[in-house]
Amino acid sequence: MPVITEKQVLEALENVMDPDLKKDLVSLNMIKDVRIDDSNNISFSIQLTTPACPMKEHFRNACTAVIRDRLPEAGEITIDLPAKVTSGTSCGNHGEKTNPLPNVRNIIAVGSGKGGVGKSTIAVNLAVSLAQTGAKVGLIDADLYGPSIPTMFGLENKRPEVVDKTIIPIEKYGVKLMSIGFLIESDNPVIWRGPMASSAIKQFITDVAWGELDYLIFDLPPGTGDIQLTLVQTLPVNGAVIVTTPQDVALADVSKAVTMFRKVNVPLLGLIENMSYYLLPDGSKDYIFGKGGGEKFAKAQGITLLGSIPIGGSIREGGDSGKPVVVESPDSIAAKAIDTAASEVAREISIHNAAACAHHN
Repeated sequence: MPVITEKQVLEALENVMDPDLKKDLVSLNMIKDVRIDDSNNISFSIQLTTPACPMKEHFRNACTAVIRDRLPEAGEITIDLPAKVTSGTSCGNHGEKTNPLPNVRNIIAVGSGKGGVGKSTIAVNLAVSLAQTGAKVGLIDADLYGPSIPTMFGLENKRPEVVDKTIIPIEKYGVKLMSIGFLIESDNPVIWRGPMASSAIKQFITDVAWGELDYLIFDLPPGTGDIQLTLVQTLPVNGAVIVTTPQDVALADVSKAVTMFRKVNVPLLGLIENMSYYLLPDGSKDYIFGKGGGEKFAKAQGITLLGSIPIGGSIREGGDSGKPVVVESPDSIAAKAIDTAASEVAREISIHNAAACAHHN
């Protein structure tokens, strides 16, 4: 029996396309370490652009099918799916701006036009969900006036270590964390003018030992003020995720946030509609705040709807108890909706990074 060659395997795999990047896996250089033994057993790796890739099983099945079809003499087919997270900043798509965090591959802002839409809940669960896929994740609580991340991670009385004037972020559920809430007493209000808030955010960026991260997520305060502008002026932000609820009043405020990110040239990764519906005991959905608002808004703005997250006790309890729903109830509908949204965020980042690098080259 003639032994299959690496060339034959690669020629077969040229027929498997990445639907997001519109090219085949071979020309995208995603196929690595092709090995064929004397019995025509084939093994190789598909290097993904994020461990949260929603296309993992699609790629595995498509590659297996095309090899079986074109090389019927193939024996066992073993496919590994390692991930190497891409970075838009490495392609110079942020102009001449120097990056104070060269070891952070992607910086994501999570914002909303108004308070009360569950933005911090979404930011926390997105961060933990991405970390659960194996990504290295950091989360900055940039809401200085209403820091909620210490509570949401069950770390109210924690204080970070300081080594050689550098703050060591507190780590929980695989996420490195920084919040003003770790530095002040929990019942003390932060009464600062804009410049002080801006300088605190800069310190969270430059004086914290973040190390190597795939994703650093900023949980922004509501609105479009000093902190948002400081962030985009200090760091090359790869993209923004906007959080809304389905009501018209929330969507009206969200359009201001969308306009702000566009004005400062931060790509919009998409919209997450929180409190989308309430799941009734019989499995039907009650659209308490109206139906389809987020979807219509996303369409009108030309941005992606990344996910619709139900309203429910498990999400609120997770925030109050310091156990995010994706940790405490991973099989719940809410956790699965957040996991889907997280993989869509990772996917959008990969698409934006590929486009930035193609444009730069």
